[in-house]
This record gives sequence, C-alpha cells and structure tokens, in this order.
Amino acid sequence: MARGGINKALVQKARRALLARGEHPSIDAVRVELGNTGSKTTIHRYLKELEEADVGSIEREKSLSEQLTIQVAQLAERMQEEAHAAVAQEREQLALERTEYLLQLQQSEIRIKQLEGEAEGLTTQLQEVRLAYQQDHQQLQQALIECARLHQANQDLGVRLADRESQILSLEEKHQHVRDALEHYRLASKEQREQEQRRHEAQVQQLQVETRQLQQVLVIKQDELTQLNRDNERFVTEARQMRKDLTTNQTGLERQANELASLAQQLALSESGKAVLQARANDLQAEVTRLVDTVAAQTRQAEALQASLTAMAAQFSHMHHPAQAETTTQVVDDGTAEQIAPSP
Repeated sequence: MARGGINKALVQKARRALLARGEHPSIDAVRVELGNTGSKTTIHRYLKELEEADVGSIEREKSLSEQLTIQVAQLAERMQEEAHAAVAQEREQLALERTEYLLQLQQSEIRIKQLEGEAEGLTTQLQEVRLAYQQDHQQLQQALIECARLHQANQDLGVRLADRESQILSLEEKHQHVRDALEHYRLASKEQREQEQRRHEAQVQQLQVETRQLQQVLVIKQDELTQLNRDNERFVTEARQMRKDLTTNQTGLERQANELASLAQQLALSESGKAVLQARANDLQAEVTRLVDTVAAQTRQAEALQASLTAMAAQFSHMHHPAQAETTTQVVDDGTAEQIAPSP
C-alpha cells in the first residue's frame, strides 16, 4: 500500500507530465513532481508496473538507441541511488559514532573533573595531615623539653634532699654532742651540787629549753624531709605520665605517617587513571578523523562513477544516432503511434 496518499494513478500522471516536458521519469523526478511525498520504494514499484504495461508501445515507439539510453540512464540512476544510499548509510553510521564519541568524551571530561576534584581533596587532606604532623612534632619537642626540665628538677631535688640529709646528720651529731655535754655537765654538777645547786638548776633549765628548741628544729627538719619525699614522689609520677604521653604521641605520629603514605598512593592512582582517559580520548579523535576521510573518499568514488556512466550513455547515443533517421514516429490524436517509412 502506498503511504502518504500516493497511488498508481498519481504516479502515472506525474510520469506523463515528465515525459511531456521531455524529462526522464526517474524515481526522484516523479517524487519531486508529486510534491516530495511518497516512498521511493512505492514509486519504483508503480513505475515498474507502468513500464511493464506500456512495454509493447515503448518497443514500437522507441529505437534501440533510445532503449539503450533509457536503460543506461536507469542503470546510472540506480547506481547513483545505491551510491547515495551507501553514502547516507555511512553518514548515518558516522553520525552515530560521532554522537557516541561525543558522549564518551563528555563522560571522560566529567570523570577527569571528578578525579581532579578528588586529587584536590587528597591534596587538602595531605596538607592537613602535614600540618597536624608538624603540630604533633612541635608538641613532642615541647614534651621532650618539659621532660628534660622535670628530670633536671628531679636531680636538683635529689641534691637538695642530700643536703637536707646531711643537715639532719649534722643536727643529730650536734644533739649527740649536746647529750654528751649534758652528761659531762651532770657529772660535774654532781660533784659541785651543793655549791652550785641553783646555778646548776638554771643551767639545766637553760639546757632543757635549748633541747626543746633543738627537738622542735629536728621535727621541723623531719617535716621538711617528708615534704621533700612527697614532692619527689609527685615528680616521679609526673615523669612517668609524661613518658606515657610521649609514647602515645609517637604512636599517633606513626599512624598519621601511614595515612599520609596511603593518601599519596591514592593520588598516584588518580593521576594514572587520568592519563588513561586522555589517551582513550585521543584514540577516539583519530578514529573520527579516519571515518571522515573514508566518507570523503567514497563520495569522490561515487562522483567518478556518475561521470563514467554519463560518458557511457553519451557514447551509446553517439553510436546509434544514424539509425534514428531511418524511421520516424507520428503521433495521432487518439494517443497511438505508427511508423512511417521514409520516402524514396
């Protein structure tokens, strides 16, 4: 069935109009005459049916040269249509491939942008990790300095403690001397008790006061010694805590160094993926260039074939031109034709 309202009668009418104007009723000419409507397949089928229906009259009306010319023209037209169809198919294929290439190129650009964004994020993370590492390193240096200061303070406290112990020993020696002196005084006073009883008692009281004072001094010194021992224990505890903090900071620094190495490896992988996508884009561009050159070559081949067919048709027409003068065709009013022999 004809599409777009085209039927055999319309095709026949268009064909007769073209023949009346002296034009060849090709498929494209008939389609133009019909207002660029109808499929070429349907028009070709109707033209073939009309040619088969009029084959008897065509054989009587036309000479061998005209038949050959028409056949050559039809052959040229069919070859031209086939060439156009092939070129159109190639162009359509090229358009599809180009669309696919543009889509792949767009996806590649999007992926490249994503990789660049990831690379920037990794660079930012790397900078943050480096900054944190520097801060932790500074804290570690400060902790080492504080630890050294505490160690020096501990040594100073040890020296002070040794001084306190020597002072206590000196006080104990003095106390012992006082006791010895007191014993010596008691022996001496025992001999002079009657004569120097009052003076002895006064001296005893005075010595007792001095003894109490010395005992108080000894208690104070013992309290200071106890306080120094407590301070020493506190400093030792703080030094242990500082060592623990130092160990924790070193562990954190090692973990951050491992994370930094992992981020650097991810950045290298992103750079290699970007290079692969760029190489793929270059290959696709080269393929598009090759397809364009192929289509141009096929177009030039089709034009050369058309020129060759035209030359062949002209050659056939020139070879059979003398035979056209032997017979003439007379058209009568009813549309039939009869041959008239030339006069002797």
